[in-house]
Amino acid sequence: MFLRKLRIERLDQQGETHACPIAWIDNFAMRNFTNDAIFDDTLPVADGLLEAGFRVPLDRLSVAMEDWFRRKGYLKPGERLRISEPDARVAAEQSR
Repeated sequence: MFLRKLRIERLDQQGETHACPIAWIDNFAMRNFTNDAIFDDTLPVADGLLEAGFRVPLDRLSVAMEDWFRRKGYLKPGERLRISEPDARVAAEQSR
């Protein structure tokens, strides 16, 4: 649906990465929880994968999603969230 494919990963205390479960991502993506229209252009598709529109700023997404995951108890102390866009170069070229 959206051109941007984002990888959503939890980094544990040892620095190992784990794909965030789709249930976590879906929980965040529901507007009634985030109450922020900027994230309406997101679609959870699988564990660790989120599709997004070009108007979704990754820095705001990362902060908001990590905050939400902490409030829900998904991220434990010492863990953090990493959001990456593996195909960022391709997506940027396609948007031109």
